[in-house]
Amino acid sequence: QLMCLADLEFDYINPFDSSSRINKVVMPEFIVQALLSALFLLSGHWAMFLLSAPMVYYNYTLYERRQHLVDVTEIFNHLSREKKRRLFKIAALIVLLFLSLFWMIWSVLEEHE
Repeated sequence: QLMCLADLEFDYINPFDSSSRINKVVMPEFIVQALLSALFLLSGHWAMFLLSAPMVYYNYTLYERRQHLVDVTEIFNHLSREKKRRLFKIAALIVLLFLSLFWMIWSVLEEHE
């Protein structure tokens, strides 16, 4: 999504193609994040659930306000906001990934002791 916005900013891609590519993956992204958060909750990983829950709530509020899709006609007006939104999501997912890997390695090492 971020690459599509960067390509649009440098005029490598037209607004229709960029918004259709971004909009195609928005709902699957929301569903995967919600399922991952539910998996953390059901498996008893409370810290990971508490770290992933704000992102799911943010996605839910975007969906309720109908701001989750990129509009073709307004994409240039909201380009910087959309890029910041995607960068924040990537940063949050990277932190979640590294914490998941850390806890997985920690639990494996703890079992061998």
